[in-house]
Amino acid sequence: MNSAARLQALSAFLKSQRAKISPESAGLPAGSRRRTPGLRREEVAQLAGVSTTWYTWLEQGRDIQASPSVLDCVATALRMNADERKYLYSLASDGGSDAHPVERAASPIPPSLQKIIGELTDCPVIVSDRMCHIVAWNRAASFVFLDFERIPAEERNMIRLLFERREFRRLAVNWTQFAGSFLSLFRSYYGRYVGDGWYDRFLQEMMAGYPEFREMWEHGQVSYAPEVHLEFRHAKAGRMVYELTSLSTSGQDDLRLSIYTPASGTSTEAKLRRLMDQENPIGNFP
Repeated sequence: MNSAARLQALSAFLKSQRAKISPESAGLPAGSRRRTPGLRREEVAQLAGVSTTWYTWLEQGRDIQASPSVLDCVATALRMNADERKYLYSLASDGGSDAHPVERAASPIPPSLQKIIGELTDCPVIVSDRMCHIVAWNRAASFVFLDFERIPAEERNMIRLLFERREFRRLAVNWTQFAGSFLSLFRSYYGRYVGDGWYDRFLQEMMAGYPEFREMWEHGQVSYAPEVHLEFRHAKAGRMVYELTSLSTSGQDDLRLSIYTPASGTSTEAKLRRLMDQENPIGNFP
């Protein structure tokens, strides 16, 4: 059975994608003055080869049937990449959402995974679950980011920390890209578990508290494995450059490793080693 939350998310996503495409880039005349940026609904319908009424109902979040072939036409008209198409299909399909509550992992991460992140001594690693709660990290991550041990477990949500903690804002030179990569990952989870009320409660809280979050979320970026080039301005080590690679693990907890690899041709790795020679990780909390 379709859920109201899933259909509302589908509506918002289609609107955000439509707003990104100019009529000129789609081979359509600019026409008269437009009240909102991007394509009109009838133009998307024309490009997709569907009726304007049907597409309007789809974008309005009505409970209508959409075959994979028709969704593919809509995705092509809106120039969606592979991750965006996957997200669209998950929202438009009854089987794409999980109506069951998402539970936090009750047990520690597997010893094998703990050993892996511990062995990556020169690469900060953060392990998060499908709600972007931080469930594990290695020593390098504590020195580059925060001493996560000093943050209460219930507050160790990567999305929240990115917008709440001034340490992250000071650290990342390209903070918007840094935060956006995690938001695009969070959206991929939202598409799978949109039936769970936790996501809507979290989104409402974040949008009410952080205007930047609302703006970035409404932009509609989605990625199932973001890879980002990051430049940090570390308080003690100076300039550090990392390549962020996101890897998922199999299993019910949907654990994901965010691995920050020192960029080649930089002194980042040497700086990290000197940093870890210090007695304590960074993170001075009020």
